[in-house]
Amino acid sequence: MDYSIRVIRAAEWEKTREIRLAALRDPIAHLAFLDTYEAAVERPDAFWQERAEGASESGDGSVRQLVAEGTDGSWAGTISLLVERPSDEVRFGDAPKVDQTHIVAVYVRPEARGTGVIDALFRAGVEWSWTLTEPEVTRVRLYVHEENARAAAFYRRFGFVATGERVPVPGHDTAMEDEYELLRPGSATGSGAGA
Repeated sequence: MDYSIRVIRAAEWEKTREIRLAALRDPIAHLAFLDTYEAAVERPDAFWQERAEGASESGDGSVRQLVAEGTDGSWAGTISLLVERPSDEVRFGDAPKVDQTHIVAVYVRPEARGTGVIDALFRAGVEWSWTLTEPEVTRVRLYVHEENARAAAFYRRFGFVATGERVPVPGHDTAMEDEYELLRPGSATGSGAGA
């Protein structure tokens, strides 16, 4: 099946909820997400409506959720990008030193894995990041659980480089997440090994 990559629409909150719940039921969800299916399924419709509105084209621009949509209207995968500025409150990890985006909530349905969906989502997310101005975004970052080898391998293949920064996984005593970054072409600004 062919997929198109696009930003979600605010009215698609039910589909946004459905793909998030599917992601949280994935066998490696405990390595990939800080949320649980049990907590997410109990959230009211208003939560999902607000979440979809904020990540849509009509949102405030601080978050974008992209989906891979099949010709039949089904969603095969999704990623979200958080815009982070040095003056912003830190959401996860260290405070940004540059204007950047932070990729989170990465998920591709099992039947669409290996078809190029994740590559297309990441290309679109990175391209969107480079369109941000005033000031210009120079870095895309993400975190990956130290035991999530499949995700880490994809990030490296895509061009992300481990920065050497590690943060504890919230709610866990010993688990760590590794930061990866991708710098804007021609940019010399970064925070870690990829700089």
